[in-house]
Amino acid sequence: MEYKEDDFLMLSGLQHFAFCRRQWALVHIDQLWDDNLRTTEGNMLHEKCHDGYSSECRRDVVISRGIPVFSRELGVSGECDVVEFRSAANGIPISGRSGLFEVYPVEYKHGKPKDSDIDILQLVGQAMCLEEMLCCTITSGAIFYGETKHRIHVDITPERRVAVKQMLAEMHMLMQRGYVPKVKPTVSCKACSLKDLCLPSLLKSTSVHDYLEESLGKEAAE
Repeated sequence: MEYKEDDFLMLSGLQHFAFCRRQWALVHIDQLWDDNLRTTEGNMLHEKCHDGYSSECRRDVVISRGIPVFSRELGVSGECDVVEFRSAANGIPISGRSGLFEVYPVEYKHGKPKDSDIDILQLVGQAMCLEEMLCCTITSGAIFYGETKHRIHVDITPERRVAVKQMLAEMHMLMQRGYVPKVKPTVSCKACSLKDLCLPSLLKSTSVHDYLEESLGKEAAE
């Protein structure tokens, strides 16, 4: 199955979805957004990477920034912060360069490494898009964290590929239905930029419909 371009989801949504399905739906289905300090600093970091497409060569590595990517199989599109094309005997040719190169995507994140695969899954999604576009195999990549000023190596494993496919399939299903999942409050809600729009403490005890009916009923009684 291949998705039509009109049905493509944002590749960056993988990170939102892995963090919280409701957050992803509020942003990508209901088109709600509210920046906080973390998202603002993160946007500034990405702007440095995505200052237009650019490419440079450092010894035997070609570094490309802001590469648009997509996958018809996964139904996503987006941009890679940085893709390093490293000289390798078993690599692929790239336009305007002699020799063969292996593909090594690098994702930039503002904070520090997390205990979960939230950030990693977005990198895996980028790798899968690049594989489809360039007809290559990508076995690893990296995530650079702005807080630690350090990159961590990431293996693109079969298990992570399956997780990306399953998440994207669920995301497409929710998008087609226009369904926003109910809130499931966690400690992460405190740091979420959408907490004032999501209202997790309110919705965990009652539905929006019931809350509105109750509020309207009180106003009518007064």
